[in-house]
Amino acid sequence: MTATQGASVRDVGQDGGRGPRFLRPIARIVGPYVALTKPRIIELLLITTIPTMFLAAGGFPSPWLILATMIGGYLAAGGANTLNMYLERDIDAKMKRTRNRPIPSGAVTPRAALVFGLTLSVVSTLWLGLLVNWMSAALGLGAIVLYVVFYTMILKRRTSQNIVWGGIAGCMPVLIGWSAVTGTVSWTAVLLFLVIFFWTPPHYWPLAEKFSTDYANAGVPMLPVVSSRGNVAGQMLLHTGLMIASSLAIIPLGETGWVYGVVAALSGAWFGFLVIRYALRVRKGMTGKALGPMKVFHGSITYLTVLFLGLAIDPFVTF
Repeated sequence: MTATQGASVRDVGQDGGRGPRFLRPIARIVGPYVALTKPRIIELLLITTIPTMFLAAGGFPSPWLILATMIGGYLAAGGANTLNMYLERDIDAKMKRTRNRPIPSGAVTPRAALVFGLTLSVVSTLWLGLLVNWMSAALGLGAIVLYVVFYTMILKRRTSQNIVWGGIAGCMPVLIGWSAVTGTVSWTAVLLFLVIFFWTPPHYWPLAEKFSTDYANAGVPMLPVVSSRGNVAGQMLLHTGLMIASSLAIIPLGETGWVYGVVAALSGAWFGFLVIRYALRVRKGMTGKALGPMKVFHGSITYLTVLFLGLAIDPFVTF
């Protein structure tokens, strides 16, 4: 549930004259509400939740359980993202990257967004509780509260470490996925949680570097706005090291095999190289495209995808 999973009205529901004519009025109404949920969050849910469920089950969980968990997770994320957009509508209106979102663009009223977000949050909790288990429901509700209250209302406008602690909400899908299968949370799930927790800063700060002027104009103290590039790069290196260590610490617990071990080591080394190269370019005083913050941003997505793909395949390789 990070800001990088956002989608504007242009992304969803605005067909630009394409598609069946009779569906266009429906798309104009429904599209902005879908955009409020930041539907690209489903990518993060798919990448992290399903592989975690495979590992927890030691194979394929029930298809119905996967579907119910994914729907509940999306509803929870959608509710949190909608409430986030409601609370940050003033910020979104000031930033070029977000000014076309449903509320600042006028496609959805703030009141309607508030009602929609609260409804999704309640429905997601009941869905997970009744169709998965109440442990998963509690974790889903916790993710909503963390993202809306802890991150959006308390941290984001007050501290440059906002994304570090606010990113906790984005780590919850692995705990939800594990508890959906087992009804509990194990140390393996906690370490997967930590992998995403430490991954979030080196994933998000390069994006914040690119849009630092936007954040500065909106008065949001993201670390690249209020601190030197050298300090940001140093903290990225620290978090990346802790991320790789967390991913490797899973191996001795014995719930993964050699496939995950190899993938974790190689993907960690590759992403570590990207961050080190970025830090060296910062030290040389490079800026803009030469600095290449978006290469680290896109690389972080590739890293997480590859790592969890290895996690998903691992239970099925026994030799």
